[in-house]
Amino acid sequence: MAAGRPPRMARGGPRRIAPADIAPLNAVFSDAFTDRYRRDGMVGVRVPFLNPLIWRFAIEDAGGGAMLWHDDRGQIIAFNVAHVSGREGWMGPLAVKPEWQGQGLGREIVAAGIAWLEEAGATTIGLETMPRTMDNIGFYSQLGFVPGRLTITLTLDAPGAGGHGGVRLGTLSARDRDDALEACAALAASLAPGFDYRREMQITHALALGDTILLHDRGALVGFALCHNAPLVEGRTREELRVLKLALADDRYVPALVAALGNYARDSGCRRWAVRVQGEAAGLYRHLVRAGGRVRWTDLRMALATHPEPVVAAGVLLSNWEI
Repeated sequence: MAAGRPPRMARGGPRRIAPADIAPLNAVFSDAFTDRYRRDGMVGVRVPFLNPLIWRFAIEDAGGGAMLWHDDRGQIIAFNVAHVSGREGWMGPLAVKPEWQGQGLGREIVAAGIAWLEEAGATTIGLETMPRTMDNIGFYSQLGFVPGRLTITLTLDAPGAGGHGGVRLGTLSARDRDDALEACAALAASLAPGFDYRREMQITHALALGDTILLHDRGALVGFALCHNAPLVEGRTREELRVLKLALADDRYVPALVAALGNYARDSGCRRWAVRVQGEAAGLYRHLVRAGGRVRWTDLRMALATHPEPVVAAGVLLSNWEI
């Protein structure tokens, strides 16, 4: 509970986030997460503003699920960006301004996100939080979320000169790109019925944030990885390629896709690339560690007990529940 909390005041919302809200949204994001780290003992951490283009991606991807709340002066005090990709729904980022915490607003914004995702037809509803943040885990547990998979962020150095591997969606003609998007949707749905990342791929292409790597075997699509190479933080240079979504029909294609991702990172001018691996993707995880992957961060995935994450019986499906 934040100290110095103001008396209860009238508040409004939710209303849909607009591009004009990005600057004040960044301020609330930075303040809230900096306060979170401080309460977790990381006093020297100051969370920077996100790249406005990344906010644009999140807002466009979420559509009506990008919601904010404001005080009686119209100032943003909380937000929740809820995304749905076919039947997969998740929330993030979401935050309440520190001085407004402890007044029930956190419950309100999570409940609004759940309601929106349910109405959108999501059968999975989840989010991610830091494993060390016990009060966050307890808070979400009281709202019906249960802890699930650990997400481990690994980074690998981009290789030196070498081959390319894979096909980049952005290099295809409009017609071939449409066909490739359909194939990506079919591959994702074969691993988790109803999951579909075409919208994220299209927005990434439109905003020039990165590309999607396509992997084929004898003409059939067997893997893809949606990546962003735009800086995550406002004012930073391009340093790291980030994998947002990844699908493989079979573990045997792991080495080829990993090589293609490294080469794309190098060709993008990035020194390294990062992928957030869920714990059950053991084959991919072992390969990344053998290839020099370094563990940088962990997050705990939580899903509503009534809307669990599906178990992928064969192959690999990674979906980043952060922007």
